[in-house]
Amino acid sequence: MIRKLSLCLALCVATTAAAELRTYPEGNPGMPHNDDYTVKVRTIGGEWRNLYEYKVQVDMDKPQDATMVQFDMDEPVEVFVKKNNGDFSAVDIRPLKNDKYERGRNWIEFRLDEPRYLSVEFDGDRLHNLHLFANPVETEIYTESAPGVMYFGPGTHKPGDLPNNQIRIPSNTTVYIAPGAVIKAKLLVADAENVRILGRGILDHPIRGIEVTDSKNVEIDGVIVVNPDHYTVFGGCADGLKIRNLKTFSTKGWSDGIDLMCCRNVDIENVFVRTSDDCLAFYNHRWLWKGGSSDFTVRRAVLWADIAHPINVGGHGDPDNAEGEVIERLRFSDIDILEHDEDDPDYCGAMAIVVGDNNIARDIVFDDIRVESIQEGALFHLAIIFNPKYNKVPGQKIENVTFRNISYTGYGEYRPVMKGYSDQRNISNITFENVTVNGKKLDRLSDFNHNEYIKNIRFK
Repeated sequence: MIRKLSLCLALCVATTAAAELRTYPEGNPGMPHNDDYTVKVRTIGGEWRNLYEYKVQVDMDKPQDATMVQFDMDEPVEVFVKKNNGDFSAVDIRPLKNDKYERGRNWIEFRLDEPRYLSVEFDGDRLHNLHLFANPVETEIYTESAPGVMYFGPGTHKPGDLPNNQIRIPSNTTVYIAPGAVIKAKLLVADAENVRILGRGILDHPIRGIEVTDSKNVEIDGVIVVNPDHYTVFGGCADGLKIRNLKTFSTKGWSDGIDLMCCRNVDIENVFVRTSDDCLAFYNHRWLWKGGSSDFTVRRAVLWADIAHPINVGGHGDPDNAEGEVIERLRFSDIDILEHDEDDPDYCGAMAIVVGDNNIARDIVFDDIRVESIQEGALFHLAIIFNPKYNKVPGQKIENVTFRNISYTGYGEYRPVMKGYSDQRNISNITFENVTVNGKKLDRLSDFNHNEYIKNIRFK
């Protein structure tokens, strides 16, 4: 049954969850089931609980049906996965962390000691895989609407006659999307402050998932976004944006994951992003937003770019600003990159800092990054560019960047790129420390596709 959105706010109750393992109601008529797998979970030695196996689509080249399940845990659990359409020879549980499992002819069973976001892949099939989201236990739960609380309960919600298929969230509001709730609309936070979007529900096929513009102190925690037309989270001049426990899939052009323009004080933690464009893209001026970007932290992320970059910094800026907008003080740490696939050399880079439009990118650290697979693409791409498709003038500078404790364990990648544009528009003060490709240290400039407009490149 379709429930049209009502903005009437009634009684709400906030509670502290104490459950050790929480599973969710079975599905929703608005979200299809996938019968490729049967998935169960239990506390160690406890009773098995069935999970609802959602159908999600992945990969823009030729969208394929994959599977998703989720639950919450705060103590060790056992997971059972049965492959319903045939036997198998081998299984990968990624990110790869030496996970052990027991197996039968068409099933596996393994233990999870802590919340993790995983891909379970039988015989190397990464297009029809199982995405298993073991969330931390939800600690704030609402059961009804109330003043300052917008509640979406189990069922399908549409915005009725609201324009642009979107739901506007006012200041000082907590939005709670309950397990089993599916919202078929964009959530818009514009010119607002002190907004929280929480829960374990789903945003399904919105224009964008969540849009945060000209706003302060916005938190997003726990929701899943399935196949938006454009970005999962779009930010323009957002200050104090927190994103936690977000999971997303996309299969369309320009369906990036988290895209931020001229934002400041951003904290992203424990997210799973599988997209058919950039997973994370951080820019300066674009469209209505100006002023540069600063102070981003991204940690404990799992990134999977079926197309384009897992991490992309610096492409858009203000070409009319002769001094250049600055994007600075970015920290990426404890990140697993499961895939990078891009056949256009100009758009390669599992970790890309590519600046145009007079941009300056500086003071950026990549630390403890594990890259498992590059179908096509490069590990690094640092470049000052002039791309007529997106830029009116070249970028200015990339400076003071550190890549530390980076490992790549795949084969067939392009050589990493490091290219300035001119003597004045150059790359400087770049440090590579303990960077390994299949166990071999990357420790010399000859390992790169580079030009003469770079200086002070250090290998440790």
